[in-house]
Amino acid sequence: MIKQSIQGSARMIAGAFNAFTNGLTSSMPAAADKNVDMLVGGQAVIEGVMMRGLTGYSVAVRQPDGGVSIRKDKLVSLTAKYPFLKLPVLRGSVVLIQSLVLGIRALNYSASVSSAGEDGEPEISNWAIAGSMLMALLLGVGLFILAPLGLTNLIRHYLLPEMGNFTYNFIDGVLRAVFFFIYIASISMMEDIRRVFQYHGAEHKTVYTFEANEELTVENARKKSTLHPRCGTSFLLFVMAISILVFSLIPSTAHFSAKFGARVVLIPLIAGLAYEIIRFSARHLTNPVCKVLIRPGMWLQRLTTKEPDDKQLEIAIIALKEALLFDVIEPEKAAVA
Repeated sequence: MIKQSIQGSARMIAGAFNAFTNGLTSSMPAAADKNVDMLVGGQAVIEGVMMRGLTGYSVAVRQPDGGVSIRKDKLVSLTAKYPFLKLPVLRGSVVLIQSLVLGIRALNYSASVSSAGEDGEPEISNWAIAGSMLMALLLGVGLFILAPLGLTNLIRHYLLPEMGNFTYNFIDGVLRAVFFFIYIASISMMEDIRRVFQYHGAEHKTVYTFEANEELTVENARKKSTLHPRCGTSFLLFVMAISILVFSLIPSTAHFSAKFGARVVLIPLIAGLAYEIIRFSARHLTNPVCKVLIRPGMWLQRLTTKEPDDKQLEIAIIALKEALLFDVIEPEKAAVA
């Protein structure tokens, strides 16, 4: 139970935003056999992968006995139901919320399947899952918001008492980035998290295979890169950069609680702005400016993705094939589980 709690907490913090880019999909003809203009997305989970298409998603998880457990369902888009939510920036916040909810569901499902006992029943309880989520939330807020802000206050008090708003928030942003890099580098040394990062690499290789309009096989996926421009890891860098500018609008002389509260409340706005940038970049990868924008994220992915083995590629391929049944291959054969 403690092991699963650590796994869940580490994965939720390190890769929760990976699910965010699942919303970066474009419209496509429903009758198409395969359409490279459709941008599929995915997320690595514990011993598995979640893949998302336009109208459905699938989670494939390797069971302790070597089998594969699959959960899939249709997706309900709030932006389709309420068109005003498609407004720029606002749509990014909506996609963020929907993707995080879906990602956490997938993560919880994978935790239950991967911890199944000899009788096939999950050993991890709902309380353990809830505890992991709470731990991840508290650790994330404390490590990436509270700690950098507190250190910045100390630097201003003892070293740079005359610093302005931008300098204050620049230091805060740099410290946040340093905390994030150290955290990712540290957890990547854990065997369980390293396997999650391998599944992350398998997810990217599989998506690349689909985007190349090639048959979804282990042989084809094996040759692809583990680094992808639409990865949630890249999104995090945009969030960190944009947050420096947005937080600069808040007076550095404001009370600590006000600055802390603003950093929490403004997350949807910052996420929405980052969404628009990464959405534009994903559609203009040949643009020189976009190439420069996505390059740091690709570098960072060398920490969050690892080379997968064939069995992990197999899981990612199964997940994508099942997700595509909803809107690409044969929708009538997509059984809702």
